[in-house]
Amino acid sequence: MTHQSVAAAGVDVERRAPDWNGHPDNGEGALAADNPADRRPPAMEGGEARGLTSAEANSEPSCGASGDASSDGSNESTAQASGDVSSDARNKASAKASSEASAEANAAASALPASDLAPSAGSGSWHGRASLRFSRGGDGLSRHQGSASAPLKIQRGFNRANGRCELPLLHTAGGLVGGDQLSITVHLEPGSRALLTSVAAQKVYGTIGRSRLRPEGAWALQELAFQLEEGADLEWLPQELVVYADGLYEQRTRVNLAPGAGWLGAELVRLGRTAAGESLGAGRWRSLLEIRRRDPGGDRWELVDRLELGGSSLVEAHGLAGEPVFGSLVWAAPRKLAGTELVELVEACRGDRSGLEGTMACGSLEQGLLARYLGPSSTAARSWFTRLWARIRAAQGLAAPELPRVWPFQERPFAGQEVAGAAGQAWSLADRR
Repeated sequence: MTHQSVAAAGVDVERRAPDWNGHPDNGEGALAADNPADRRPPAMEGGEARGLTSAEANSEPSCGASGDASSDGSNESTAQASGDVSSDARNKASAKASSEASAEANAAASALPASDLAPSAGSGSWHGRASLRFSRGGDGLSRHQGSASAPLKIQRGFNRANGRCELPLLHTAGGLVGGDQLSITVHLEPGSRALLTSVAAQKVYGTIGRSRLRPEGAWALQELAFQLEEGADLEWLPQELVVYADGLYEQRTRVNLAPGAGWLGAELVRLGRTAAGESLGAGRWRSLLEIRRRDPGGDRWELVDRLELGGSSLVEAHGLAGEPVFGSLVWAAPRKLAGTELVELVEACRGDRSGLEGTMACGSLEQGLLARYLGPSSTAARSWFTRLWARIRAAQGLAAPELPRVWPFQERPFAGQEVAGAAGQAWSLADRR
């Protein structure tokens, strides 16, 4: 059992005086209304749930620049996107793409230990899978194809600036219970760009002491595998995770980067529904992040980050020190930044802590940066990470970010922020959607 201090991210830690009081208007109070008894819709608790576990194929040749194209895999929407290609050939191509995507998801899942993949008989656990592939067309727009099985569902995708495909994923089960597993594999072809996010915050319900058969509880597991080819760029920015009292959750993230590929990822977790006076209790949260770069001279590790929070690490000074919200943001840059360039970026990211409460640390990696948040407010953490997102976009000469349409932000994370964009011009960011 290990834990790591937030200060281990790097060079500078700053403590902000708290000014948040947990009022529902700050976006935290809604957590108090969540009831573990509602973790499954009634139809998902009985035999009828078995019918939902069949694969739901999703194939969309275009991400949809207007945002109007549907990604439900229907023949009708495919016909509109395929132009003068025959219906028979189109259906065969769609079936082949879905089959290949499903094979990728199954291959990724097979890498997990058998003990993690096999829930006990009659447990009613889910194993949802999603597999996505992005490619870049001659028009500069990135497009996706993919498949998913319940309770995961691929939502409608559309293009943003720089041809990036923005795609939300939906977890339809309303939360994770012990024994549930999610496996998501993503492959970006050369030059493609994508933003993946989630439609809502993820919930993990408590299992310790809830069953006479397994009083020790059972872990919920999410496995993420990202494969990026040369020049590809992926932003993995899901909404936050809420682990209820006595919940057990583990996430394993493996990123494989080709030369010139860049990956930005963030995870934000609230341990216990603190607005309802609840702590994590006997629960635990684990995270493993591995980033590997394929260079001409041989593969190299860019980052291996293993964390576990629970027990004494929730209250110790070198753990969470009693704070309920923890977050990490990692950027594996597509190139090595010059010494002054990286120093200036890190300093700007530290300046973006202004007006936010909590402990925030930011330091450089060999080829990128790492930021940590520790504090009482997921609103403050989201705001800081969103500002860092804008800084990282600017460092690459890309368009300013727009908040995904599915994010329920009430705050204004970009308010008052200016960053230097491509060719040195200044951005004054607005909270656009």
